[in-house]
Amino acid sequence: MQYETLKFEVVGQVATLTLNRPDVRNAFNETMIAELTSAFTALDARDDVRAVVLAANGKAFCAGADLNWMKQMAGYSDDENRADAMRLANMLAAVYRCNKPVIARVQGDAYAGGMGLISACDIVVAVDSAHFCLSEARLGLIPATIAPYVIRALGEQAARRYFVTAEAFDCATAWRLGLVSEAVSAAQLDASVAQLAQTLCANGPQAVQACKRLVQDVAGRELNDALIEDTAARIARTRAGAEGREGIASFLDKRAPSWRG
Repeated sequence: MQYETLKFEVVGQVATLTLNRPDVRNAFNETMIAELTSAFTALDARDDVRAVVLAANGKAFCAGADLNWMKQMAGYSDDENRADAMRLANMLAAVYRCNKPVIARVQGDAYAGGMGLISACDIVVAVDSAHFCLSEARLGLIPATIAPYVIRALGEQAARRYFVTAEAFDCATAWRLGLVSEAVSAAQLDASVAQLAQTLCANGPQAVQACKRLVQDVAGRELNDALIEDTAARIARTRAGAEGREGIASFLDKRAPSWRG
């Protein structure tokens, strides 16, 4: 997996994708969007990968859209603009729908589309000096494509404020709102991410994937008979599956389950 705008490596069962346009604060362009889509689609199909870390090189995690790319959009037709927006939307969906848990390793500021990117991840570990901003309104734009992910991550009430004010806010605020899972010092960042990845890899791989789908499928649904039946069916399938049987047997036998190898 060779990329122009990303670095990629797999160590053990953990894949790390690193945004690698530090000279432009890892801003998106067409190439990065296409490569992120391709990378997450490929990772979705890999059985040897149990967790994904999304990282970035340089001072900023991601500053949103590349200004030169945005200048090109000014001359696009409506159809071209829609197609371009759909490429970004499909990239965010590839991150969100990846069947492996995705940890965002946020070493610096995340603005605009960068906030959409981390909001599509499952766990966000950020340095306590990072800042966040939904800056689109300053440019007369709206954060439409990233909205489904950001609103889920921030909550509706916070989104009401930060979408319209375009204020920057600090990591402590991001943690309080739930966007950031852990706020740590720069010295602790790698150790915290590694510990989370190790924890994920210790769990049943099929169970982890099913847990990720469970949250996405259940969140926001009406608590009705259909939902109750759906969740009962899911746990029944899991109990009857090979991984579930192995997990219970290993616990009773006081041994490590087979997936810890």
